[in-house]
Amino acid sequence: MTDTATTTTSLNKFEKFKAQKDGLAIKSEIEKFAALGWEAMDETDRDHRLKWVGVFFRPVTPGKFMMRLRMPNGILTSSQMSVLAQVVQRYGDDGCADITTRQNIQLRGIRIEDLPDIFNRFHAVGLTTIQSGMDNVRNITGDPVAGLDADELYDTRELVQQIQDMLTNKGEGNPEFSNLPRKFNIAIAGGRDNSVHAEINDLAFVPAFKEGSEDWVLGAGQEFSQSPIFGFNIVVGGFFSAKRCEAAIPLNAWILPEDVVAVCRAVLEVFRDHGSRANRQKSRLMWLIDEWGVEKFRAEVESRLGKSLLSAAAKDEIDWEKRDHIGVYKQKQAGLNYAGLNIPVGRLYAEDMFEIARLAEVYGSGEIRVTVEQNIVIPNISDSRLATFLTESLLERFSIDPGLLTRSLVSCTGAQFCNFALIETKNRALAMIKALEEDLTFTNPVRIHWTGCPNSCGQPQVADIGLMGTKTRKNGKTLEGVDIYMGGKVGKDAHLGTCVTKGIPCEDLQPVLQDLLIKNFGAKLKQEALVINS
Repeated sequence: MTDTATTTTSLNKFEKFKAQKDGLAIKSEIEKFAALGWEAMDETDRDHRLKWVGVFFRPVTPGKFMMRLRMPNGILTSSQMSVLAQVVQRYGDDGCADITTRQNIQLRGIRIEDLPDIFNRFHAVGLTTIQSGMDNVRNITGDPVAGLDADELYDTRELVQQIQDMLTNKGEGNPEFSNLPRKFNIAIAGGRDNSVHAEINDLAFVPAFKEGSEDWVLGAGQEFSQSPIFGFNIVVGGFFSAKRCEAAIPLNAWILPEDVVAVCRAVLEVFRDHGSRANRQKSRLMWLIDEWGVEKFRAEVESRLGKSLLSAAAKDEIDWEKRDHIGVYKQKQAGLNYAGLNIPVGRLYAEDMFEIARLAEVYGSGEIRVTVEQNIVIPNISDSRLATFLTESLLERFSIDPGLLTRSLVSCTGAQFCNFALIETKNRALAMIKALEEDLTFTNPVRIHWTGCPNSCGQPQVADIGLMGTKTRKNGKTLEGVDIYMGGKVGKDAHLGTCVTKGIPCEDLQPVLQDLLIKNFGAKLKQEALVINS
């Protein structure tokens, strides 16, 4: 099966249950599970195999499952959002949705007996949850303003959809790629500001121009050109885990857009067939690259691809600071605008979702997009409708001009719903940011990311200030606390931050953050600011 794990005895427990029954086999058993009830299900089916259809058992909310969508490039329609709202609505206070840091949506409160009806509703509007969990390629991210931005270098939407269709057999499930050694993240950057955070993906494509004067063939039907030709540099191996966090490294390869899907397939085949299946903590792609070296890995990809890869372009085109897309912006289409709404920590309820769908339908083209910062973009608002759109009451809560801490706040699920989380995150983050904004003035946004545990779903390593949940001791008692990360950078010259302080009790965190904001980010106490201005 692999270079490093060839016998049953060397496989970890996850590989053993995958060998017993493919995760996709669960598709044909949904009706049975719905009739049986979650408590009577086989434990491995319930806790693990259901994830192949995007359904997640959560021990902290037994009987109330999480459901994860696949939303390539973070795009959905108002009809799709309305269906998601209907699903959440049926669960009352138990139901809500979270926008994730992979341009995706997760629904909470789902009951196992409702799965057949939910899947039928999804199928009717073109939604899928297939292969969205466990050892599969996760939601594929692309530029959130693809096709709208006059300054974009490449519209990522079609490529992202093509990759999804290849990986999932157009949403039906694809056993070729449903049994990877571990999860896998793919991103395609289409603009100059690295909206997808390429460096934290197992495989990412970054825009780059290559001189056409080199001695190489473009392909059938394409003419040789002396001018620079657009394509992508490839980076590989980025990931976060409890054991290790690494930024992606260059593969020293450049490809044309039409080769992206084939390269994805080749890289995944290499990972599938050679990645470690023994130690689950050492099964992400970077561990294989460490073992082989990047040159051997590249050569194996070329072998699967059936041709040599060109060396990377001398430089990529990521030369802008990261944009958050919150606010109102002109589109490349004359007379149209897109509006970026800040969704605090990405949490939505049914009423919010119905309203977002209505706004997209009434003022736009019925399209809705989500970003890796857990916010929403509504595109195609005409100049003539913009003023009225801005009077909508929903924008009082989901602002186009939020506070400079609120607009950059990101949070994982936290202990409210996740059994891995060591602390509660979302509600605490909102309360703390509100308090800090009441006390301080800012001249620039500060990106604060919360994550409940070392799995780093909230990505504290890319933040200006990252907060990772932990347990700490104070006065002989065990309390919820955080380790503090600083120095993460996104956009051009992106790099990961590092841990600077460990074990701060959450109850003592606000003054610590206030001090960091004043000393490192130019914040001022409002009382001081009033004295200076007077």
